[in-house]
Amino acid sequence: MQWTAPPDTTTRSDPTPRPRPTPGKMDSDQRRKRKRLVTRPIYRYFFSVRPLLLCLAFVSFLYFLSHRIPVNPSAFKPILVVSSLPLLSSSQISSFRHYRARKLLANSLRIEDRVLFPDHVLLLVSNLKKRDGLECVYFENGSNSDERWKLGGKLGTNVLSVDEYGGFQSVVRCPIPPLNYSAAVGLERGGRKVSGRNNGVVHSWETLAYAAELDGATAVVFVKGLNHRQDRESDPAQFGCHWEREGRYAGRSKAVAVAQEVVRCLVPKRIGLMRPGKAEAIRVTIGVNPSLLPRSVVGLNPAKAEGIRVRVGVNPSLRARGSSDHVLVPSVAKVIVSNNVADEGEKRRRGDFSKYKLCVCTMVWNQAPSLREWIMYHAWLGVEKWFIYDNNSDDKIKDVIEQLELEDYNVSRHVWPWIKTQEAGFSHCALKARDECNWVGFMDVDEFFYFPFPTQKQRSKKYRFHGQNSLRNLVMNISSTSPRIAEIRTACHSFGPSGLNSPPSKGVTVGYTCRLQSPERHKSIVRPDALDKTLLNVVHHFHLRKGFRYLNLPQGAAVINHYKYQVWESFRAKFFRRVATYVADWQENQNEGSRDRAPGLGTEAIEPANWHLQFCEVWDTGMRDFVFANFADSSTGLLPWERNPLQKMM
Repeated sequence: MQWTAPPDTTTRSDPTPRPRPTPGKMDSDQRRKRKRLVTRPIYRYFFSVRPLLLCLAFVSFLYFLSHRIPVNPSAFKPILVVSSLPLLSSSQISSFRHYRARKLLANSLRIEDRVLFPDHVLLLVSNLKKRDGLECVYFENGSNSDERWKLGGKLGTNVLSVDEYGGFQSVVRCPIPPLNYSAAVGLERGGRKVSGRNNGVVHSWETLAYAAELDGATAVVFVKGLNHRQDRESDPAQFGCHWEREGRYAGRSKAVAVAQEVVRCLVPKRIGLMRPGKAEAIRVTIGVNPSLLPRSVVGLNPAKAEGIRVRVGVNPSLRARGSSDHVLVPSVAKVIVSNNVADEGEKRRRGDFSKYKLCVCTMVWNQAPSLREWIMYHAWLGVEKWFIYDNNSDDKIKDVIEQLELEDYNVSRHVWPWIKTQEAGFSHCALKARDECNWVGFMDVDEFFYFPFPTQKQRSKKYRFHGQNSLRNLVMNISSTSPRIAEIRTACHSFGPSGLNSPPSKGVTVGYTCRLQSPERHKSIVRPDALDKTLLNVVHHFHLRKGFRYLNLPQGAAVINHYKYQVWESFRAKFFRRVATYVADWQENQNEGSRDRAPGLGTEAIEPANWHLQFCEVWDTGMRDFVFANFADSSTGLLPWERNPLQKMM
């Protein structure tokens, strides 16, 4: 049978006839077609999967970038384009409004915490951009503050003072509330509420984690009410550290050292790594064995305490091995955490910057009139920088410090609102000064270093330095010749009123010239890098790390003139409050025979008979003669601190 090709139904543009295939050739063509039909789906599948793989790879790359490279949020400014058509549902519109409200609240003035002190209420606030016109607002006990605000049932008064605090907050001081009114103080300006949060929580200053400072891989937390033993360490196993970020649990860690009001905590690694490249305030509080706290704190109802955000109660997650449940102490303490801490520590270890040779730290309350004489005098002796811890002064001390800075004195003011915390404040200052200063002196503004004129027998002895920069030269000489000495202790001579009835116009160094025969106590200059990890101190001296020792400076080389018992007008101000933690206030009937008190003086601010003649056993005019010889103007006789541009303002 003759084979006939099937008709070609394909439309061809080429009219040229095709040759007919032979039977053998036809079989090979059919095999090739079947092969193409079998393999075509494989190629199509490959080309459909490749774009999907590329998309997944691109998404993975973006995810990697977003988690490895810090992105500055301010670089992205999304623009909301509102369509004229109702494209958003009501729930989406509501969600957007809530988001916008949260953003506005985050940027508005906000009361973070309140602390009740004996003479005022302290408000810790954020986003305070304008200080003028603020008023403290009080509500009756048991009333709802939001309802009273709307109804107008409130009392208002001017704030006592406003200060920047800690670099990211401000402190607002309000008067004690009237009788039957709550200490949950609000704020308003021009009759309008400006505080963004009013949760009614008021902490007591007597049991509180009040400050914290980052120190390498640890944080030093300052806590009141934990330890009432002076100059003693505590067992760190009885304590734990609890961390919060924006009110949420962020981790817990061990306490590695505890002494007096200082607790040193390990910083959890997750704290520093959760948001790389961004510094943020992290709240930290201390968990403590209930047996170490006052009954008034342990007895609080945990559920009730949690409801009012006191954060005092049993916390099952903070249990130390072999100990009972820990109680969380209320906290307003925050630290700044960033990923730059390691770099700063490495820079400090390498010594990539020069430090001041000699600095001084002090804590003051209403000592503005004394500050100029004290700073100008010690600047002449070689002090290069001052750290002034202002403990709620209201005598324009800020203006005095600003004027001293204009006159090229290196003075920094640090707001320290926590009363009865001098030892903790000195520990805090030691941390602050360590990166800037080789040596730091800790003394009061009524204490002045004095180098007595040497007698013939004393001229060849060690540590004899006189003239300008004599104190700095003395410290540097000891540092270079005795590297294991990390503390220099100097005896103090206490001066009395010296027959005066009014403050001396030329200053204490030339006005008070009669003192007690024997020295009382001592004050110290220390190397902050050689202090014990507890930062333990008793105001007069610190505990040192193993391998370092202190030096008692001979009285023939230098002494401190302590103008302790001044005229009654100046002395009676001490009856208000003393700054030291473990020293009883003058009006308290405790330790009346202690050297920290005035002999024969009772607990009331009543001037004793012949006060102006007391505490006078030896007439000593050495300091007066020294000051007139080195500081007095040759033409006018005026001393540098008498030329005070702010004298009219004081």
